Amino acid sequence: MSNTKERTFICIKPDAVQRGLIGKIFERFEQRGYKLVAMKMLKATKSHLEIHYQELQGKPFFNDLVGYMSSGPVIAMVWEGLDVVKQARQMLGATNPLNSMPGTIRGDFSIQTGRNIVHGSDSLPSAEREITHWFKPEELCEWSSATATWVYE
Repeated sequence: MSNTKERTFICIKPDAVQRGLIGKIFERFEQRGYKLVAMKMLKATKSHLEIHYQELQGKPFFNDLVGYMSSGPVIAMVWEGLDVVKQARQMLGATNPLNSMPGTIRGDFSIQTGRNIVHGSDSLPSAEREITHWFKPEELCEWSSATATWVYE
């Protein structure tokens, strides 16, 4: 069996929380067959978000992004499964929702880049960095899904 233990960080942004889209976004990952290993709702601080988005510092939209992400609660999650980093990015759709295909999360639920409802790690190194930034090791739940044999060969 291939590496079904790959993990990615997904964050449901304040606009999706306010719009009541948590369940719809969560459902997409469950239906695909990915396994949730951590989740929490929190209001992220600006300093926490500045570290999270450190590679974007210096961009003209950086302060607005940090302000928006700290404006309300977010849902931080870690999902596990085969090729989950790449597949999650495809499930999310393009950063600009207008370039996202119907059927993707952003293509179905958002219109503007500044309100694109969800963040997903863009690479394995980013996923590892983001997971350790948002979660303590003891917050990651190791468990066996009863459906794994129905998802993976």
